[in-house]
Amino acid sequence: MREIFILRPGVTYLNHGSFGACPRPVFERYQAWQRTLEEQPVEFLGRRFPDLMRAARESLGAFVGADPDDLVFVPNATTGLNAVARSLRLAPGDEILSTDHEYGALDRTWTFICDKQGARYVRQPVPLPVESAEQVAETVWAGVTPRTRVLFMSHLTSTTALVFPVAPLVRRARERGILTVIDGAHAPGQLPLDLAALGADFYAGNCHKWMNAPKGSAFLHARREVQPLMEPLVVSWGWHSERPGPSRFVDEHEWQGTRDVAAYLSVPAAIEFLHEHDWPTVRRACHDLARAARRDVDKITGQAPVSPDCQEWFVQMVTMALPPCDHEALQRRLWDEFSIEVPTFAWNGGSYIRVSIQAYNTEADVDALVHALSHLLPEVVRRD
Repeated sequence: MREIFILRPGVTYLNHGSFGACPRPVFERYQAWQRTLEEQPVEFLGRRFPDLMRAARESLGAFVGADPDDLVFVPNATTGLNAVARSLRLAPGDEILSTDHEYGALDRTWTFICDKQGARYVRQPVPLPVESAEQVAETVWAGVTPRTRVLFMSHLTSTTALVFPVAPLVRRARERGILTVIDGAHAPGQLPLDLAALGADFYAGNCHKWMNAPKGSAFLHARREVQPLMEPLVVSWGWHSERPGPSRFVDEHEWQGTRDVAAYLSVPAAIEFLHEHDWPTVRRACHDLARAARRDVDKITGQAPVSPDCQEWFVQMVTMALPPCDHEALQRRLWDEFSIEVPTFAWNGGSYIRVSIQAYNTEADVDALVHALSHLLPEVVRRD
């Protein structure tokens, strides 16, 4: 599938997880929408906009298992989660319970909100290696106190690339009257989703990562019962709209005046692309290659795996521990000397590498990484 994607030739691209990559037919649909907008902006934004957006939400809703009237498009998952965080009214001493595996931008979001309202952001440690879903769920739940108002956690973590057991935690939180806010940035396209069945109060996911949609396409899902809690980040024409629309939630977050919505309208093309290419089979093949990458890298480093070797814990993105090293120099040299795009980073006192496997990757990509690591690790490992 390498030729179907627009990626630059000559690059070993093992970092789909950061910003995604768009297939050519989906990108062409995206550009066609942009041209259509510019050909007659008034017709497009003034008359066709509601029906076009609804059709896109219906396609997305069918894919993620949600009523389209409970979905709004946002530029990225971080934007959707900011909309939720800024809408909640917290009292001094209230607690937002999270984990130490969360995406750094959202750690900052919740810290910002808590600082303004006198609440506490609690990052519950989930040690590696993980052993079972029950163990992780109990570890997270051990952080609940009488002051816990919100449980915020990733469905599939960005840093450690682990699938977290959100479903049982969502159920327990509902029983305790705790709001659940789930960061699903990496889930759509990697994990089958049924958001209505999951029952999280708020769930944000990216379409521009593992669904292969254009950059700037993501969504926020809110249960009907909690939608009155939401306030739009941008107050515009949808606020107290008299236009007959699907819901106040959709109107207030969707109708914002002049903007380029081509990425949102291209989401159905991305979903069509996944269906045409039998994505469950592609996903299984990618998982098998991710397993091979993990096995080969762990063999080089001598480090223990961060999770059991099964799809319950990782799918197309996998994180491996590295020996103590200058991870910044390693990442720089992987790119400069081998044209390998892959992130390395420090987390909780250790060094790690995260490998993403998408449909365009092959065994040769993994072999290139293993060869480069074999060459570079002895030179960047810390001896002290």
